[in-house]
Amino acid sequence: MQTVQRHVRKLADFFPVIFFFGGFIWDALTIGRNVMASDLAIFTGYLFAAALILYLIGRPVDETAGPVTKPQIRLFPFLKKLHTPGLAYFLLQFLFGSLFSALFILYFKSSSHWLAWLTSLMLGVLLVANEFLESEYKRFTLSWALFGLCAMLLFNFALPFMLGSIHAIWFYLSTLIGAGLAYWLYIMTPRHYGSIKPVGVIAAVLMFAYAVDMIPPVPLVKRDLAISYELYKTNGNYLLKQQASPWWVFWRKTSDDLELVPGQRVYCFSSVFAPPGLQTKLYHRWQHYDEKNGWQTESKSGFSLSGGRYGGFRGYTYKQNLKEGDWRVSVETENEKTITVHAFSVSHVETAPATVVQLF
Repeated sequence: MQTVQRHVRKLADFFPVIFFFGGFIWDALTIGRNVMASDLAIFTGYLFAAALILYLIGRPVDETAGPVTKPQIRLFPFLKKLHTPGLAYFLLQFLFGSLFSALFILYFKSSSHWLAWLTSLMLGVLLVANEFLESEYKRFTLSWALFGLCAMLLFNFALPFMLGSIHAIWFYLSTLIGAGLAYWLYIMTPRHYGSIKPVGVIAAVLMFAYAVDMIPPVPLVKRDLAISYELYKTNGNYLLKQQASPWWVFWRKTSDDLELVPGQRVYCFSSVFAPPGLQTKLYHRWQHYDEKNGWQTESKSGFSLSGGRYGGFRGYTYKQNLKEGDWRVSVETENEKTITVHAFSVSHVETAPATVVQLF
């Protein structure tokens, strides 16, 4: 029996790591590439549970006492035996960790260019750092800052999802709502421990990041993007004839080094998931790289998007007589927020190259 207890105590040292990776993998599998209203409802529940704990921690039993170093929570009698001084901070750490895990997955799956990846990377850093911050939550300034950040990022995702629109006004409004919720909770808490000012700084940073295209256009999620020579629609699917890879590139069937014969068309096919009810317009921006002037827009074509299809809404544009050199196509929203970018090169040949046909 003692041997078993000794092994259990040793295993307990690894519980935080096990719970961290187990929870992250569970979120990655259950959230999926398509976001459901039920997912957002669960995450909102996490947020309001964290709000309740923050309120209770800042509500001392003795209202005449000075600042406390331990959470003085009025628990129901049958819960008092379960209460320990660190329980509230452990629960707060768990809830913030769950929110950061979910938000990291949501934003990472909506990120398809390097600026948006930076935002997702910062969320990933916070997700890992949260595992070591339990004792730091006693510094209430950090707790308010993390709560405000979670609230703003969650509302950034939820408001466009519910309203069926990704107009920029909803991002700024949802950021203000999240910051306002944190400020209201701070005011309502009897003992204003810590400072709420960092929440305002975080809100300003998020708005700036959105303006410079660092925030992915959530809740849109890229499904597929491909460049092809020909495109056909058959039985509800698309058949794309694409450039075949050289024989030594055995790990992929297609190549982004296009060989074009005179007058040949090039198609850009994209598939983007959007929640039910969302109506917007997407654009394909075709750009050619000029050695003197950098990336130059050659054309910009749009098509309407209607959300709700599990496989993503599909659309395509095409160009003819492309110049030799480096090209890229950006899939953008109406307010010029980038969903994804696909780069390829063009060279001119006299004989049509080998191709492969793929189903989308």
